[in-house]
Amino acid sequence: MHTVGIVCEYNPFHNGHLYQLNEAKRLLGADTVTICVMSGDFVQRGEAAVFDKFARSEAACRCGADLVTELPLPWCLSSAEGFAFGAVSLLAALGCDILSFGSESADTSALRSLAAFLSGKEAQDRIHALMDADETLSFARARQLAAAEALGDSAALLSNPNDILAVEYLKAIAKTGVGIEPLAIRREGAAHDSKREGEYPSAMRLRERLRGGEDISANIPAPAMTVFAREIQAGRIPRGDLLETALLSRLYRLAPEEFDDLPDAGGGAGRRLYRALWRFGKIEEIVREASNKRYTEARMRRMLYGAALGFCAEDTKTVPPYIRVLASNERGRAHLASMRGITPLPVISKSGEIKIAGLQAQKVFKLCAEAHELYRLACLPAGRGTPGEDWRKSTVIV
Repeated sequence: MHTVGIVCEYNPFHNGHLYQLNEAKRLLGADTVTICVMSGDFVQRGEAAVFDKFARSEAACRCGADLVTELPLPWCLSSAEGFAFGAVSLLAALGCDILSFGSESADTSALRSLAAFLSGKEAQDRIHALMDADETLSFARARQLAAAEALGDSAALLSNPNDILAVEYLKAIAKTGVGIEPLAIRREGAAHDSKREGEYPSAMRLRERLRGGEDISANIPAPAMTVFAREIQAGRIPRGDLLETALLSRLYRLAPEEFDDLPDAGGGAGRRLYRALWRFGKIEEIVREASNKRYTEARMRRMLYGAALGFCAEDTKTVPPYIRVLASNERGRAHLASMRGITPLPVISKSGEIKIAGLQAQKVFKLCAEAHELYRLACLPAGRGTPGEDWRKSTVIV
């Protein structure tokens, strides 16, 4: 029997995600245990998720995932490398022997070659040399050029969003030294962040339609749509204007040197972001002003959210310090029971258990809980509920 891990955001869970879950079980066997490590209330692109982590994890479990755990905030809002490293570390601690991921190419051999090359000193030296020679060159472009020089045509995969993440997953597997095998599943339907419609529109397009008040039920599995309809009815969807006010109220209290301590703040990026903060009054204006060819908007947006949510680069230099279970079914709970005494990290099924998990675990959990409070405040009053939900919430049982 296999235990397959999936790194996800499920923002929101849609038919394409269901396809991946079902395809992994078809290839590995119906008795496969499926474990998801999912971003919490804020996601890697630097924004709030369309539904909170409890709703999204419940939706995934109702559609076939056996166990959904939270990728803590500092790793959610990290670079692709940090995001992958944090998630793979958690999947390894949970006993996964397979990592399943969506891929535009599904070319595992080429992805392995890219990961091996990019993990080496030769690649890093060449990337930095290219960036030193051309100050307008972004890291992503320099990385692709260095890979093309060494590996030829396979470097083109580094222009595909899911293939980029796949390479980072493979690098993380090598870095952690765990015995996890990759399972690439070809991505079906619209490309990542595409606005194209069809059987499998992108999550971005579904978020746009949802925020515009459109019906997205045709593209969402029925069990997940039941959860999301409940959240919509309750008013638990964050509004951009309310979130922006909450974020800015925190950002204006920070000193310039605090921006220097953010992940990816090197090379003056932190101070550049701080200066933009005091020149413009909207998040997207700040991000556009701070970014350039070298510092992408995605990087600046993640840094801005990181600053507002209170974590620094030091918080991402280790593996996540605990496993927080958001939702599970019977098979997932049986797997957790079988891992008792084996997993190297404390497992948090009830939030009160964090009190005996160690100081670093408590610090990170507190960051996640505070982020959930900010997320809650971005909803209209009717959907906010009462404060302190993250400290009271137990695993959603499906």
